[in-house]
Amino acid sequence: MTLGQERLARRMARGADFLGSPTAIICGAMSWVSERHLVAAVSNAGGFGLIACGAMSPELLDAEITATKARTDKPFGVNLITMHPQLTDLIAVCTRHSVTHVVLAGGLPPAGALDAIKAGGAKAICFAPALSLAKKLIRSGVDALVVEGMEAGGHIGPVATSVLAQEILPEVADQVPVFVAGGIGRGDMISGYLDMGAAGVQLGTRFACATESIAHPNFKKAFFRASARDAIASVQIDPRLPVIPVRALKNAGAELFTAKQRDVAQALDEGRVDMGEAQLQIEHYWAGALRRAVIEGDVEHGSLMAGQSVGMVTREEPVADIIAQLMAEAAHALEKRAA
Repeated sequence: MTLGQERLARRMARGADFLGSPTAIICGAMSWVSERHLVAAVSNAGGFGLIACGAMSPELLDAEITATKARTDKPFGVNLITMHPQLTDLIAVCTRHSVTHVVLAGGLPPAGALDAIKAGGAKAICFAPALSLAKKLIRSGVDALVVEGMEAGGHIGPVATSVLAQEILPEVADQVPVFVAGGIGRGDMISGYLDMGAAGVQLGTRFACATESIAHPNFKKAFFRASARDAIASVQIDPRLPVIPVRALKNAGAELFTAKQRDVAQALDEGRVDMGEAQLQIEHYWAGALRRAVIEGDVEHGSLMAGQSVGMVTREEPVADIIAQLMAEAAHALEKRAA
């Protein structure tokens, strides 16, 4: 083992132990992409895969976990959306399958959710888009945090990863494992966050076009052609409708989302839907738009959710090669800093 590899192993030990995987690299949950094939491939390659539950019913999640377990005997987790109307039932499905880690995304966990996850024997992980929320979540009993910046793909917050890491890691990294996400495309960056106190990292965009990803060839080609500036955030058109911005490659689908927001805002005005239903309609829109792009290959009208690291995704390659490259780059960077 080289000096760089030894230093990397030491810095990743806490996160790897927490996840139960050889490396502290999580594959972020990407709807329609992070399913049985990619999740199992990531876990089998030494990373930690996450099933993206999204808008799945409990029955669909049950089948997805079963299919994933048939492809790997390594630990993997499930990402649940806090606003899902059947969240309690989805947590129960995870408990029945002895899922080791449950990630709650999309806002603060509703009452009882963390207790239900932990009572089922799983570790609870939440997203912390601000230091105040990180502290609140730790007081609530979360086992680990993901600090994700606006460079990420999909739903994003307003602050850059580098700023969040500087704000949050020094304050809470000694209390719970913190995984940094958003805009990470190379191992050099991973080593930097580990040096700052992160227990590990989460990447999505880098894995979206892996050989094992079921994403349509058109979807993958769009990623290969894109540069960082092509991954843009959606615009909120009505301040009364608190839509979380989404980062995706610019195409006609972005304009369709603007129209969808107008429709939902009008329904809200007319009293045809309440705020919860309005937000669910937006979520279901994204699920459908993503499916069009990822599964059907409609890269014009579907949603091409991608982080700004998309410019570093230049070809299709196996998950194992991606993880090996990231680890080699991180070890090399740590070795250079030790000189």
